[in-house]
Amino acid sequence: MLLLPALISMATAVQTPEAVLDQWHLAAEKADAELYFGLMAPGAVFLGTDATERWTKDEFRAYAEPYFKKGKAWTFKAAKRHVRYSTDGNTAWFDEELDTPNMGPARGSGVLVKQGKTWRIAQYNLSVPIPNPLMKQVKKEIEEHLKAVAKKEVKGDHE
Repeated sequence: MLLLPALISMATAVQTPEAVLDQWHLAAEKADAELYFGLMAPGAVFLGTDATERWTKDEFRAYAEPYFKKGKAWTFKAAKRHVRYSTDGNTAWFDEELDTPNMGPARGSGVLVKQGKTWRIAQYNLSVPIPNPLMKQVKKEIEEHLKAVAKKEVKGDHE
């Protein structure tokens, strides 16, 4: 059991934010929960595509654990990525275009922090870009969905 923390430490001692993000996405595809969550900073936050999906690292792990236990969580491949660094070199901001089989084109953005020689993901924001010509229709569908959810919640409160 003492070997596990050493393996996680070695796996997370990655030299660049780009390499951390690549390993993180690969860990999800390979259902390696220890590596995946080991690459996140202790106070990390994950923002999903649904407005209700704002999770701390521990909350996200609880949500994602069943997917990892199935042997494959999800597959995200960065098609394009931009990374910028703070002047002291200890913080990196990024955005990446993602190819995903289940969601189609998606976007990830966030922040990595350097802890010693190790980069860790402090925040990740997953989104699905909506083409401008589709925005009016998507907005309408979201509004209808939210009304239906609110109506269901009110109805449930009175039953």
